[in-house]
Amino acid sequence: LSLVVLLMLGAFSCKKDGNSSSNSSVTTDQVADIAAGSLAANSEGFASVTDDIAVNAQGISSTSKVTINSNGLTTSSVHQECGTTLTDSVTRSLTIDSVTLNYFFKYSHTLNCNTSNQPDNVANALTFHGSFDGPRLSSNDSGSATVTIAGLTQNATNFVVNGEYKRDGSFQLKIGNKASGNSHVDLTVANVKLSKPGRKIVSGTGTIAVNGTGPKGGTFSYSGVIVFNGDGTATLTISDAVYTVNLASGYCLKHK
Repeated sequence: LSLVVLLMLGAFSCKKDGNSSSNSSVTTDQVADIAAGSLAANSEGFASVTDDIAVNAQGISSTSKVTINSNGLTTSSVHQECGTTLTDSVTRSLTIDSVTLNYFFKYSHTLNCNTSNQPDNVANALTFHGSFDGPRLSSNDSGSATVTIAGLTQNATNFVVNGEYKRDGSFQLKIGNKASGNSHVDLTVANVKLSKPGRKIVSGTGTIAVNGTGPKGGTFSYSGVIVFNGDGTATLTISDAVYTVNLASGYCLKHK
């Protein structure tokens, strides 16, 4: 009977806390929330970046350039020439879906054309810094990305994004043991397709690495894979745990 009780206690502990690296109290479930923050639009994650560069790509491939400002989209008569690099910036400060965010992005867009001198793809380099405060996680961070968006020709049915997104900063979790610490997120994506003209993520894959320091100086290191489902969510697999991440809100649901 004692042995049975001990086994049951161990099972309940695993179910509640998830898997954590040695010397750290940051669990797999909490790392999934950190990863979700780097993906979701309302924490200015990868989904927000893809939308920004897709808006720019739409402007380049049309008769006028569409740019972004803090109030939304504006259209001007400026049109980028083949082989040139233009820069712009985006500042967002707002509260949406119980999340308060303040971010600044600086973009560099280099237009590459095909042999017919038509826009083909844009190589984007960006840096950012800011903070967000949500129901499950708050973070102060900075980062960078190098992402190329193709599919600018008129006969292309989707934009296609490839590249790498990195995010570093301090975090405060509001779930479980409410761990705090510092994290580094490295996301690499392959053939992420966005609908034209709606700019919705319809498919693609990625790999993600999340590491850092947790409470009392303990370290953690996790890696996982991401599949973009085309319905506004992504499936995130870390170790043997599987989660569904809402790419708009960042809500992370663990599969049983």
